[in-house]
Amino acid sequence: MLRSIRDLGSIRDLAAGAVMLGLAVGGIGMTAAKAGVPESKDPIKVVMMGYSGDNIIMFIYGELIKKLGYNVEYTPADYIGQFTGVGAGDLHIASPGWDTTAKAVLADAFASGNVLNMGDIGIAVNEDWWYPLYVKDDCPGLPDWKALLEPDCVKALSVPETEPKARFLSGPIEWGGTDPERIAAMGLNFEVINAGSDGALTADLVAAIKRKQPIVAWSWEPYWIPALYPGEFVTWPEYDDACYDDPSWGMNADMTHDCGRPNGLMWKAAWAGGEAIWPKAYDVWRKFKLDAKTAGELVYMSDVDGMDTKAVAEQWIAENESIWKAWLK
Repeated sequence: MLRSIRDLGSIRDLAAGAVMLGLAVGGIGMTAAKAGVPESKDPIKVVMMGYSGDNIIMFIYGELIKKLGYNVEYTPADYIGQFTGVGAGDLHIASPGWDTTAKAVLADAFASGNVLNMGDIGIAVNEDWWYPLYVKDDCPGLPDWKALLEPDCVKALSVPETEPKARFLSGPIEWGGTDPERIAAMGLNFEVINAGSDGALTADLVAAIKRKQPIVAWSWEPYWIPALYPGEFVTWPEYDDACYDDPSWGMNADMTHDCGRPNGLMWKAAWAGGEAIWPKAYDVWRKFKLDAKTAGELVYMSDVDGMDTKAVAEQWIAENESIWKAWLK
């Protein structure tokens, strides 16, 4: 022991060597320790909801802040209802809110002052009625929505569950959406059937495509189904905020929702009271960004390759330190 100390020259040299070794081995940990991170051992409740793509994003974030020592609780919640829970402080980090389905809810949550707008994730989204191209054989005139009014088209899209009405296969009911209102306002002879989960929606849609069964279903971009299978989104009268609020706007002067869905972005949100408790974790969430190509590839790994969503997140973290390391600084 004494010999080893003499070999270093002095106790001061030994201490300096230990410091340098610590910096080399645990740079992130040293940074966190200097800043007093984690500021609290109270658990950060990170929302998980009924879509693999959003859950992968939340697992990436949660596993990254665990590297800083935070205690994370992955907490299931309803997609739309989560924002009430976040505003009350029962939940802390919200699953991404999409402009396509949560625009009004997000606006109300941010306006309350109890939910922070943490910026967009970096992904533009489109979400609406989608059909495989062969459906045009039964519904000529698509993608114009008026083709869906034709009796032969309605008949082709009907199933025993909805006959004589056509079926619109929608996502899980917790995803929200305003399709019943749109169907009523635009005089469509359709019935909404909600899939039990995102996996069930995907399975039903893919099965129909493989059989070449006529189908119109909820889909979105970025997502692997519109990228993999030839198809189109139905075109509707262009969205305007007044479409959802003012019956006099649009083709039906007596009803709202006579238009397409809004396009936009995926937004990050968090409980306002949490920033004082876990400031660095909130800083990481603000810095968090993904692009549409990466998001689509990650969902494909889960939905098609069959990887667990957390495993997908962990693999991305293992392969992309050059991206996320700056978020943790």
